[in-house]
Amino acid sequence: MFVTISTTGTAGNPATDLGYLLHKHPDKAQAFSTSYGTAHVFYPEADAERCTAALLLETDTLALVRRGKGRGGAPDAALAQYVNDRPYAASSLLAVALSNVFSSALRGVCTARPERAAAPLPLRIEVPALPARGGAELVRRLFAPLGWSVTADPVPLDTAFPEWGDSRYVRLVLESERLTLAEALRHLYVLLPVLDDAKHYWVSADEVDKLLRAGEGWLASHPEQQLITNRYLSRRWSLARQARERLELVRLAEADDSEVEDIDNAVAEETEAEEKPTPLAEQRRAAILSALHASGAARVLDLGCGQGQLVQALLKDTRFTEIVGVDVSVRALTIAARRLKLDRMGERQAARVKLVQGSLAYTDNRLKGYDAAVLSEVIEHLDLPRLPALEYSVFGHARPRTVVVTTPNVEYNVRWESLPAGHVRHGDHRFEWTREEFRAWATTVAGRHGYDVEFLPVGPDDPEVGPPTQMALFHRHDTEKEAKAA
Repeated sequence: MFVTISTTGTAGNPATDLGYLLHKHPDKAQAFSTSYGTAHVFYPEADAERCTAALLLETDTLALVRRGKGRGGAPDAALAQYVNDRPYAASSLLAVALSNVFSSALRGVCTARPERAAAPLPLRIEVPALPARGGAELVRRLFAPLGWSVTADPVPLDTAFPEWGDSRYVRLVLESERLTLAEALRHLYVLLPVLDDAKHYWVSADEVDKLLRAGEGWLASHPEQQLITNRYLSRRWSLARQARERLELVRLAEADDSEVEDIDNAVAEETEAEEKPTPLAEQRRAAILSALHASGAARVLDLGCGQGQLVQALLKDTRFTEIVGVDVSVRALTIAARRLKLDRMGERQAARVKLVQGSLAYTDNRLKGYDAAVLSEVIEHLDLPRLPALEYSVFGHARPRTVVVTTPNVEYNVRWESLPAGHVRHGDHRFEWTREEFRAWATTVAGRHGYDVEFLPVGPDDPEVGPPTQMALFHRHDTEKEAKAA
């Protein structure tokens, strides 16, 4: 993908001052590594009358796939990950490269030519292939109010077949003598991904601050402000609403010739202490304890107990007379023992708890005969081919009367503002299931091993994507032998 920035000059103000403003020498070709490829800066022409700086971004498609997808990526999208327009069309990749390579120019900083950085320049910007969802008309609606003369020529789908019509790409030329270089770069930084209507990275809460910094001085009064905020923030409605509220404060402050802080002072920061939401891990433990209480279990296995958080919670409840924590990791069990203070625990309390090293992929007679077993955030850490072994060791061999299984709901991941798009929640997760996938697995397991199963949400149950954690409660159908043993 490619963009050129040109200016003209005179003997007193040579066009080659563009090199000072961009902090890139016109006589050199330079390369800069980015997370998704290499950015090259060079000058096709550079003399006192006219100077052009070019930014060429060579995209590493493999890096884009590896960094943009976790193990939970959709396999049916595999080809589209590698065969797409990202190496050729201006997008958020180019916007980020502009920001990284020309960071000082974007902020209007130039110690060598400060007066030139603060003054408008005759500018011409060309983008040969710009994706424009909304067509050439939208391109004009976005750039023209900012002081640009806009030429947006649609690119035909195929010049050999004009009857096929135009593609969604335009060849963009922007010209202005009223803008500084910093203003021009900020316009590109915001509006390139807006026109593409896509971003190559997860949009989190800090994107609001990025948008407002780049949009300072022009976004608050832009007639397409709502479209810009919605698209730039990838239609994360809560973030877009937050951005517009802050932009409205800026507009009011400018109209009143005052500071934003003077407008936004209705409530002192100390007067309202917001109630912090309960962490999901605590909600999950509470849901598990509730399920165990309802089952009447007294002797409980915590399978994959990790560092012992659930074991600790179970110990606080006297209804649980025997608690066994099992984990394959000796280090995790050591940390759990330290957390529980086993070496200082009273004799009666110590008799209730035991930590055992073992693998859930193998049958273990030590795990037989318990009222309940918990698999909390465990199954997603196994490779899918190993799940049948765990299934048999727990449901077929140990056969507790009740089994509680919790696992992430991958559909809810879009609600995590800090989670990059396509990533799973933890680097060690081999998979994360949708609600339908989890229900299908749990129903099959229950039918195969003589259990009933019911499903419960854990955490806020979003009407569109469900809860953050999904829970299955398995209840064993007692055979005659099991009934007598009970």
